[in-house]
Amino acid sequence: MLKILKYSFYDLMRSRWSYVYFAFYLLLGIVLLFLNNDLSKAVITLMNVIIVLVPLIGTIFGVMYYYNSKEFTELLLAQPLKRSSIFLGQYLGVALSLSMSLILGLGIPFVFYGLFKSAAIWDFSLLLITGVFLTLIFTALAFNIALSNENKIKGFGYAILLWLLLAIIYDGVFLMTLILFEDYPLDKLSLVGTMLNPIDLSRTLILLKLDISALLGYTGAVFKQFFGTSFGLMVSFAVLLVWVTLPVWRIVFKSKKKDF
Repeated sequence: MLKILKYSFYDLMRSRWSYVYFAFYLLLGIVLLFLNNDLSKAVITLMNVIIVLVPLIGTIFGVMYYYNSKEFTELLLAQPLKRSSIFLGQYLGVALSLSMSLILGLGIPFVFYGLFKSAAIWDFSLLLITGVFLTLIFTALAFNIALSNENKIKGFGYAILLWLLLAIIYDGVFLMTLILFEDYPLDKLSLVGTMLNPIDLSRTLILLKLDISALLGYTGAVFKQFFGTSFGLMVSFAVLLVWVTLPVWRIVFKSKKKDF
């Protein structure tokens, strides 16, 4: 698996899209720091970009890489290699390359701007950690979609639909539910509903770390009471880890059962 991971990683590092992805975050970090003298304000702006963009890029890259390397994958399947090793190696190669582009692209300008001397270092670190988690999650979901659909058009369509569902539609439905049943105690429902969506969970963690949960009103107070504690933070990262583990487990299961 390590050899396949290494090959996939270096293959993507040679791809121009990896450099475009890296350059985008590098330029974004430079522009934000040029426009904002306060690192905390730059982190808030970055949150709005990362929460939406990272899942989209992870989903598209995952699907695109699977379909583009399909012939090479079939060649590997003819060798005495475990199927799980092949697909896990490819998945980790894609996810790690995207994560490295994200970390270096944003980290370089912030480090030169004096991140290590600023109190915003912990907020920025949490932002990068959640960004890596979202990359791992949505790349794994993309591989699951591609493994389940031989047709490229269907695969890309389902991938975009998944991103729209979790990034936009879910929030609308969740908000409407809270409004319709506002007369009932919805504390636990709001917490569970947030954990069922990795994008919402990541956004909530960052908002609470930036101490602007008051913008969320009563719901923000409930979130701060749970997610703002050490126990809540541990539970949140455990849920994000589950969001990574389940799709990865399905990649292994699906690859063993799939007839190539």
